[in-house]
Amino acid sequence: MAPSQATGSPADPDGLEDRLRRFATIWSRAVYPVTATSLTRAEVEERLLPLARRLGAALHARPFDPRDAQRVGAALVDAHCTDPEALSRTLGVIDSYLVLYCGAPGEPGDPSAEESRARCSRIQHAVAAGFAHGLRDRTLAEQEAIARSSLQARTDAVGALHATEARLRAVFEGAAIGIWIADLDGNVLEVNETLTRMFGGLEQHVRGKKVSEWSHPEDRPHIWQLYRELIRGEREHFRVEKPFFRQDGTVLWTNLTVSLLRDPEGRPQYQLALLEDTTERRLLHLRLRYEATHDALTGLPNRTLFFEKLEKALSGAEGSRFALCYLDLDGFKAINDSLGHSTGDRLLVEVADRLQSCATAPGEMVARLGGDEFVALTTRPGTQHEVHELATRILAALAAPIRVDGREFTVRGSIGIVVGEAGERTAAEVLRSADITMYQAKSAGGNRYEVADPEAEARAITRHGLTTALPAALERGEFFIEYQPLVHLGDGRVYGAEALVRWCHPQHGVLGPDQFIPLAEHTGLIIPLGRWVLQEAVRQARYWQERRTADGPLRINVNLSPAQLQHPGLVTDTIAVLEGAGLEPGALCLEVTESALIGADEALLKPLRQLAEMGVDIALDDFGTGYSNLANLRRLPVSVLKLDRSFTQGMQRLPVDPVDLKIVEGIVSLAHSLELAVTVEGVETGAQAEQLKELGCDTAQGWYYARPGPPERLHALSLADAI
Repeated sequence: MAPSQATGSPADPDGLEDRLRRFATIWSRAVYPVTATSLTRAEVEERLLPLARRLGAALHARPFDPRDAQRVGAALVDAHCTDPEALSRTLGVIDSYLVLYCGAPGEPGDPSAEESRARCSRIQHAVAAGFAHGLRDRTLAEQEAIARSSLQARTDAVGALHATEARLRAVFEGAAIGIWIADLDGNVLEVNETLTRMFGGLEQHVRGKKVSEWSHPEDRPHIWQLYRELIRGEREHFRVEKPFFRQDGTVLWTNLTVSLLRDPEGRPQYQLALLEDTTERRLLHLRLRYEATHDALTGLPNRTLFFEKLEKALSGAEGSRFALCYLDLDGFKAINDSLGHSTGDRLLVEVADRLQSCATAPGEMVARLGGDEFVALTTRPGTQHEVHELATRILAALAAPIRVDGREFTVRGSIGIVVGEAGERTAAEVLRSADITMYQAKSAGGNRYEVADPEAEARAITRHGLTTALPAALERGEFFIEYQPLVHLGDGRVYGAEALVRWCHPQHGVLGPDQFIPLAEHTGLIIPLGRWVLQEAVRQARYWQERRTADGPLRINVNLSPAQLQHPGLVTDTIAVLEGAGLEPGALCLEVTESALIGADEALLKPLRQLAEMGVDIALDDFGTGYSNLANLRRLPVSVLKLDRSFTQGMQRLPVDPVDLKIVEGIVSLAHSLELAVTVEGVETGAQAEQLKELGCDTAQGWYYARPGPPERLHALSLADAI
């Protein structure tokens, strides 16, 4: 059974303890063969189980804290797992099994799979560091014992010279760390074999040297100050990390401990240096650091290192500036989907190489944030001009075709640019601004760059806020419906009403449908929202019918979005709503925009045909805004044509443009020949209404009759008509 499918006990419903024990079992089997211990493997497993729990907790901790993983590394040393192979096998087990057995997300706030892998890498780093620290502390304890033994041996030389010298020589020569003894002038007097090997194997290259000759460019400034204080007798010892040059020019990294040896009167006499070779440990540290901060595919700095550099730029001196280009490749998903991720990966590697060649100046860097998203950061003087040149170089570099597996690809990209000063914003805010700006460039056609605009950014943030608030708004009842009357042009009576949804937002006030309907369509919330509008409108229409005294039903018009039109439950939902309210199908008209039906196939038209056969009217809304195909009207199951206001705006003033009259007259004539009723939107003047009546239009709506309002206002208009 896979770890994610394991069934937990009643005390451990998630099976976490079982998975931790399996992890500890694998761990013990890996390290037991290289562990110097008298314990059995099962006993070693029991010792590793608490450490496995610590690693599992570190993987899920919020915020992430590597110190527990460091303690695990130190605990390995305490458990006598000091062989370097034990560390290597431990890191291998963590890399292969920690996320598998301990990382399955299931609770809110748990890290994603990608974040779990990143954490796993940092945990390996921390375990290695803890192991190194633990081993160092153990070694240093031995070093201190050796130093004390050496000092004691020399001070007791008068009483037991031969025994002391034999003991001292055995310790000196047999020590696993390098040792030198020098006088106070820095002349090296004695070295042991280990030190000789550490420096390349030739004793003459070490003995007789002066300590001052072992300076290195990477020495920390305080090292030689500590050394001078020790020679003067102002301190007894000091401990530092120090590099040395070997005879062949390679670098030896050590943990160096220098102690002062005094004569029987307490005067400084010699210096004793103990060197632990940490070169391999340092290389391991650097390798883990590199892997944790660089993208495995492209070799570019990754998100972690980029944020470190960005944070540094943002916390720079007052007045210092930065700029970044946030790049997203246009159409890259289509390449991945059609040709496979292998081709996509090779394409990304080539893109990364080109981007790196664009940012070679001091203060410039390129990083890959993930997927096909890259970012270029510059902190050079004259940042405003520099970043525009950098973005131009990037687009030019991408313009040349890329060949992968004999295929030629033209790669385009959209870039969002953010320029600012240190201390103005956080790294997350800067990246969000760049992301928003990049999508503006993509919306404008791509293959271009845009500079961040605070107003556009504020609008995008507002849209995002509205998007996230939509589901809760429907549950809280923040939506309401206003109704605009449909007037019969022949006698001026209220023929029906169009239901128009509004959002009463707690912060932004009343919002029109153009501000949130596109967001609802994008998120899929349009389906439950549209169903709610249909229910409320049909219920209101039934209420009006019950209180209407004039003959004939009051019809209600409800808009359908393209997403609702394609929803498989459209017909059944509509029937259920009508039957639930007790409203006849003929009293309902569903409005579908012309653009939604352009090129519609029979599968899309089928639900509309079914509704039309039931008696529901179908209106073709905003007619004339799309690529109108008048001949196509014959195949559509519509009974009403709603002319867009753009056709009739010219009729608001006299004299009326004769071309406008001919166009409207022709459309009305064609519609009537197809037995379609004609409704006109946007009627705002009496002259306009009279002209449309003369042209044969059937119904109209607009501010001339009434603005959208609460249902009570429409009911009053309807009653006035009846009287």
